[in-house]
Amino acid sequence: MSFFQALHASPLLWTGAVFVFSLAIGSFLNVVIHRLPKMLEREWRAECADLSGAAPTTAEQAVYNLVTPRSACPACGHRITALENVPVLSWLILRGKCSACAARISARYPLVELATALLSAYVAWRFGFTAKAFAGLLFVWALVALACIDLDTFYLPDNITLPLAWAGLLVNLFGLFTELPSAVLGAVAGYLTLWTVYWLFKWATGKEGMGYGDFKLLAAIGAWLGWQALPTVILLSSLVGAVIGITLLAVSRRGRDTPLPFGPYLVVAALIALFWGDAITRYYLDAL
Repeated sequence: MSFFQALHASPLLWTGAVFVFSLAIGSFLNVVIHRLPKMLEREWRAECADLSGAAPTTAEQAVYNLVTPRSACPACGHRITALENVPVLSWLILRGKCSACAARISARYPLVELATALLSAYVAWRFGFTAKAFAGLLFVWALVALACIDLDTFYLPDNITLPLAWAGLLVNLFGLFTELPSAVLGAVAGYLTLWTVYWLFKWATGKEGMGYGDFKLLAAIGAWLGWQALPTVILLSSLVGAVIGITLLAVSRRGRDTPLPFGPYLVVAALIALFWGDAITRYYLDAL
């Protein structure tokens, strides 16, 4: 029996293998979350320099992407070795500190790795050793990266949202999550729904209530899950956002005008819809 046959025959082995592999994916997502916004900022600065005729600085000319330079401690510049980069375990062994200067390492790194692994394992367990599971893994990994980037920067990069939307249409060409017409309508309705909310809010208040990245993210979710999932996603994201917003106001005493990213709420709602959306939809349709 080959390894792939063993994965197909044993749901437990398949789920365990996905969990371990996704820990490494989570480590890579940490790199994407940290570096992609900086890469985009460097590109924007380079474009501005070209338009103004200014010469780029030495720092701007240095190669900076998802691979180069190697990860290093931001406090002392210590290069992270392979043994210090084992997902979750290295952080626990080092007690959340740099091995060279003992500077604190954020707990978010192992949390992202663990969350990615747990979500991925549930995808594997729920959908089995199928094409739907492999597609679902890509969907979950992209959502994790988008949620964290939005939390850090209030920005949802087109580099992820647009390919994610096209990928949703592609996988549903084969009907993995919904029929293709439903996916196309989901992408269009997802974008137009938040686009309409944006302009109505701006017309009523003179302020921007959300960014264009939120439109594109909901369009991508609609492309993956179909238009039928959009009411559930919108309702759940609004509910999660309201609960978290009220909690933050009560705990941290933030002002009501303090902006909060909407992308993470959409991501949480999309994950709920991915796993339990059909049951939720049937429930509220029966109730109606």
